[in-house]
Amino acid sequence: MTECLFCAIAAGSVPSFDVFRDDSFVAFLDIRPVFKGHVLVAPRSHVVTLGDLVPVGPYFELVQRLAVAVETGLGAGGTFVAINNKVSQSVPHLHTHVVPRTKGDGLRGFFWPRTKYSSDDEATEYAGKVAAAL
Repeated sequence: MTECLFCAIAAGSVPSFDVFRDDSFVAFLDIRPVFKGHVLVAPRSHVVTLGDLVPVGPYFELVQRLAVAVETGLGAGGTFVAINNKVSQSVPHLHTHVVPRTKGDGLRGFFWPRTKYSSDDEATEYAGKVAAAL
């Protein structure tokens, strides 16, 4: 699918700050993170919803590994892991958010304030920390 941003990232035609990449999945930093180190995990194949993904086991094994890696690599107190299925899905390609959390970080419910990386170097540093913890 040529119009899908995440398909283009998976194909390597759109740059991303990669944390993980194999034949089935990609994981990269969200360019508008809730908190720095916010990772998106997506299948390489174009599927829109969780119900479209078969099989789901390997995908969630990677999500689980990344939740641990984000916490370990960034020294976070925990993680918030979420999927939007159609509603609030800014890119119509299945993806899971893995967001680093710390006590008192200000995240309340489903209001997600967004921040930015100060530079590509800072984004690369965060991606490297999570990738190293995998």
